[in-house]
Amino acid sequence: MPKDYVAEPINAVRRRDRAVTDEAWIRDFLHRAPMGVLATINDGQPFMNTNLFVFDEPSHVIYTHSARFGRTRSNVEQSKPICFSVSEMGRLLPAKIALEFSVEYIGVTVFGQVMVVEDTQEAHRALQLLLDKYFGHLRPGQDYRPPIAEELERTSVYRITIERWSGKQKAVALDFPGAFFYEQSTDSP
Repeated sequence: MPKDYVAEPINAVRRRDRAVTDEAWIRDFLHRAPMGVLATINDGQPFMNTNLFVFDEPSHVIYTHSARFGRTRSNVEQSKPICFSVSEMGRLLPAKIALEFSVEYIGVTVFGQVMVVEDTQEAHRALQLLLDKYFGHLRPGQDYRPPIAEELERTSVYRITIERWSGKQKAVALDFPGAFFYEQSTDSP
């Protein structure tokens, strides 16, 4: 008889042998992951938006942004609970039986609340954190002009308050027979 997954905590990992409970590992991955996916819902319809993000560890929040108007902003204004996911694919793992083909991966899923940042100082700070993460080699005021008020009026900055998270990882031995990294072929089948 299958387990009642609805009764499980929202952040429970089905494959407990792949669950990562080390919070330092989770924080590290949130700092280094390049992109995340914000899942919102409106009137029962899920919507996902892939975007750049930054984990503000001292505040235990994630910041992301989008255009001032659009589906993400509308959904955030209607419903605050969200799910945010980051992942990284490792090697593909061939097998002798199709059902046993697999892949290495790591991922973190965050559960929490999202809101539009209305405070101008917090929005500027969040955008600067994003710039620092992705363009850390460039300096505001030296290499570029920091965002100005008129630009902030065209942007929605979101604060995701982290309530729960879970980490998950599948890794196999380096000498796994036939393991390889995915490379998109430019040849048509």
